[in-house]
Amino acid sequence: MSEFGGMDELLQDFLTESSELLSDVDNKLVELERRPDDKNMLHDIFRGFHTIKGGAGFLNVSPLVNLCHRTENLFDKLRNSEIQLNPEVMDIILEATGVVRDMFDVLRQGRMPEGADPMLLEALDRALKADQPITVVQLSPPPPPPPVAAPTPAAAPAPAPAASPAGAPDWQSLYHAVVVPAQAVTSAPAPAAAPVVAKPVAAAPSQPPAVVAPPPAPVRQPSKPTAMAPVQQENTIRIDTQRLDQVLNLSGEIGLTKNRLTTLRTEILQGNRDTNTLRSLDEAVSQLDLLVGDLQNAVMKTRMQPIGRLFQKYPRLARDLARQLGKEVELVIIGEETELDKTMIEDLNDPLVHLVRNAVDHGVETPDERIASGKKPQSVIELSAQQVGDHILIEITDDGKGMRAETLRRKAVEKGLIDLETANSLDDKQALQLIFLPGFSTKDQISNVSGRGVGMDVVRTNIQKLNGRIDITSEVGEGTRISISLPLTLAILPVLVVKVCNQPFAVPLAMVREIIPIEHDSIQEVSGRPTIVVRDEILPVRSLADLLGWQPTQETQFGVLMQSAERAFILAIDAFVGRDDVVIKPLQNIRPRGVAGATLSGDGSVVLVLDMEDLLAEPAANTPSPLLTNSAPSNPGMARLPDFMNN
Repeated sequence: MSEFGGMDELLQDFLTESSELLSDVDNKLVELERRPDDKNMLHDIFRGFHTIKGGAGFLNVSPLVNLCHRTENLFDKLRNSEIQLNPEVMDIILEATGVVRDMFDVLRQGRMPEGADPMLLEALDRALKADQPITVVQLSPPPPPPPVAAPTPAAAPAPAPAASPAGAPDWQSLYHAVVVPAQAVTSAPAPAAAPVVAKPVAAAPSQPPAVVAPPPAPVRQPSKPTAMAPVQQENTIRIDTQRLDQVLNLSGEIGLTKNRLTTLRTEILQGNRDTNTLRSLDEAVSQLDLLVGDLQNAVMKTRMQPIGRLFQKYPRLARDLARQLGKEVELVIIGEETELDKTMIEDLNDPLVHLVRNAVDHGVETPDERIASGKKPQSVIELSAQQVGDHILIEITDDGKGMRAETLRRKAVEKGLIDLETANSLDDKQALQLIFLPGFSTKDQISNVSGRGVGMDVVRTNIQKLNGRIDITSEVGEGTRISISLPLTLAILPVLVVKVCNQPFAVPLAMVREIIPIEHDSIQEVSGRPTIVVRDEILPVRSLADLLGWQPTQETQFGVLMQSAERAFILAIDAFVGRDDVVIKPLQNIRPRGVAGATLSGDGSVVLVLDMEDLLAEPAANTPSPLLTNSAPSNPGMARLPDFMNN
């Protein structure tokens, strides 16, 4: 039960507003360190912290008020030029804002936080006394970042099917999964597809160094209430009232069009089928189609949020890590007004945290190394976002030392991730993709920041679960660029509907580069595998029928050139239906390998949406098979079921 009684609603409002204020304060503090004489920025920081203190006082959160008051005194002396800002003073300020954030986490659990650590309060008091010498003492050692957790699949797989005496899987649940989706797809309006909720990829050092006077005090022990509970996804969203007004107006127009259609339906049922009536019906249906499309876009826009709310967390993270590593780093943010689906923004946080940390740790050099190579001592990391067509492009670029392809090949072989023959067959672009292999790391020694080879593979997996793509380019001595391409929203998935054995399947359009005709004499055998040369690029050919475990009923006529992470390939199909925007419904109680979910086609038949990454991967032992057998489906509109289910 909450300790705040009937003030819970006020508490939530306070936490929402104050968290944004604190993030803004953190960013301005990082900027202030580069411009210590900017009095206007100091005034803004002071006002932000004063507002937080006022709200905490109204709620009688005395420990928070006490900490904010002492920190506010430090800001006041800085803006009055009574003390000078230096890295040590900034460390103690950021230590205080970090503890304030920890107190917010305790308040979210409905509990009153304990007072700040006495060492921190003493450090603030001593920092206020400009006539006393100060030295840096670490209040607590930075904990190593937790290992990156593999993402939770959007639809949890069901237990492995029970085996029959002959060892064959029990297909009853698989049958149920295919027959029922049609009912599930048509039952209710679909929310946004639930993306992956991943555990943090890597956390910033929780406590930056602080400033206290000698002699150094013993290492403080964190108080129990400040231990963070698992953070739940925020289930509220701020929406511009103009967007809600647009939704309301469109709903009203759809109601009027519905009334017109009802009237026309009555006339037609009464036998009035003259040309004017049919023309009016066609016009009303067209008008309804336009209005529904506009309403769909308007509703999706209500979920769109500026990505700057996510980006604002990273200047502090980059600053803390750079200071810990003895580097000088400026994080430049571009395109923070770019909008993206709120749920996707939340799930992007962990991958971007890891990529920013990687750029600071692996990408950029120390000041001495940069000076020796003719660069400025301060490195620049650029985090940018922009809308390109119906996708969002996010890029993390650094001006560091770049990556050498031969080094990546050697490290991958040394760690046993690939063999020497495979390494020699990779070109430089393909070699860069080795950093996404599980267990890959260029560090020889494990530190509390990196070296364990955990992270980049899960970053790629998380991006792919958001139906996105991640690519990397690097130039030795110049730096590295990591590009992430994401759809604007997960509520609607653009797909290409293809056919094999007269059965339609949908593949994500984000993976499709082009469609090409396949002629039998254009296929060549390379190392025993079929390939096709497309514009001097040798691409393997994968038959969709073979991947599904079916016997092809006709010779393949078309190929879909697809790009999956670092690999490109040709997906051989019988025919294609066309592009469509679909809402995916998960299969009930089970997720067979290679199947992301189901949707309905225009004629009402079920279409399975394929998870190409899963389908191309080697199946693990006891993994549920796709809804497939060794022959093509006999019932159009339904995935192939085991033979005994069709008897």
